[in-house]
Amino acid sequence: MTDLLDLTAARARAGIEAGDVSAEECLRAWVEAATGDELNAFLWNAADNGHGAAASHLPVAVKDIFCTEGVPTTAGSRILEGYRPPYTATAVRNLTAAGAPLLGKTNMDEFAMGSSNENSGFGPVLNPWDRERVPGGSSGGSAAAVAGGLAPWAIGTDTGGSIRQPASLCGIVGLKPTYGAVSRYGMIAFASSLDQCGPLTRDVTDAALLLSLLEGRDPCDSTSVGVDGVRMPSREDLGGLRFAVPSGLAMDGVEAGVKASFEATLATIEELGGQVGEAPLPSAEHGISAYYVIAPAEASANLARYDGVRFGLREDAPQLDGMYERTRAAGFGAEVKRRIMLGTYALSSGYYEAYYGRAQRVRTKIADDFRAAFEDFDFVVTPTSPSVAFRLGEKLADPLSMYLNDYFTVPMSLAGIPAISIPAGLAEPDGGGPELPVGFQIAGPAFSESTILDAAFALERAIGFDARPQGAAG
Repeated sequence: MTDLLDLTAARARAGIEAGDVSAEECLRAWVEAATGDELNAFLWNAADNGHGAAASHLPVAVKDIFCTEGVPTTAGSRILEGYRPPYTATAVRNLTAAGAPLLGKTNMDEFAMGSSNENSGFGPVLNPWDRERVPGGSSGGSAAAVAGGLAPWAIGTDTGGSIRQPASLCGIVGLKPTYGAVSRYGMIAFASSLDQCGPLTRDVTDAALLLSLLEGRDPCDSTSVGVDGVRMPSREDLGGLRFAVPSGLAMDGVEAGVKASFEATLATIEELGGQVGEAPLPSAEHGISAYYVIAPAEASANLARYDGVRFGLREDAPQLDGMYERTRAAGFGAEVKRRIMLGTYALSSGYYEAYYGRAQRVRTKIADDFRAAFEDFDFVVTPTSPSVAFRLGEKLADPLSMYLNDYFTVPMSLAGIPAISIPAGLAEPDGGGPELPVGFQIAGPAFSESTILDAAFALERAIGFDARPQGAAG
């Protein structure tokens, strides 16, 4: 069984096709691994219901923000505790149709709001590299399950960095596709103009394979356009490719170990024949400010439906408005309440143009900056996260410090372009401690997923990151 769990999804698929191993054996092994979850990564797993459809791919761990018919779906919130949707999200349905069954539903920051997974209504997820540290968020359960050997691969959602940042902190690959590449139908909305589904995997090849199963146009999602084919990566060098370090993003708050890893990775790019230069992204430094107006504004509208009337938690009261107030007070956590209040204020009469309108103009400027950069360069590269995984509780009392974890990932989300985080090595946190994973982010123009994956594949091979966290299953 250990040998089965050590296989990447692509290698296991090849073994299944060759008849060396059966899909049923792989499925049983991974269900057993998920059942042994000690990271609080899963909120539900296939063993709970005896689920186990016929498979031709390995089973997939699914962030609990995707609706799954008859299976509990909470979005990490007590307000949806016990909710069982009557339909399945298109992304999950595509995976099942391709022979990749549901392994389990993974823990997450409530309604995808957070960078540490400490905002979950069902307790924090633990980082498999150090169980006193966070796995990142909001897709922390998916990232921890893959890194900890509890799942062969997983899907999450990325609104401002919620796939890439936990991938970085857990030492795995995380890809945010172009906005519209994967259907959002059945994905519980946080910020509709930003949310995007994507893969979290052990390596770049698995990320390409999982994306190929996910992508496609969906008539149920008006923003869905799909990707024009996903090529399996095979590039061995970076000759002829141009990589830009953005001159408009400050590195002042980046940990020393992360900086050193980033610079070492830039040197590796040059050793592989790539060119490294600088490109101005003057508006990118305002990305966090714009994001934390736009995303809460959209969230305040999307979360208005959770009122105790249609589904989920209901707190009784003599009057209707009292029932609304009691239900939302009991069901929503502190971070969700904070963002609803921020968003409602930004959209209120007299402030709409000053805040939301201005943030949208900044968003347009950021997208324009990226388009200009891609006239001279193939990719923009940054650290994925300013730090390695931080300790549980370390930033809970300082929301602004927590928000800055998305400093390098938010600009790509606002521009709607694809970006991938790959492990670049290990580094000590500032102040000392165990060596922990560092992520390297590569972003490209819209619908350049195959090109990004190819470059990431070559860089991944050169870096040779194959460490497994101590205590990981398998």
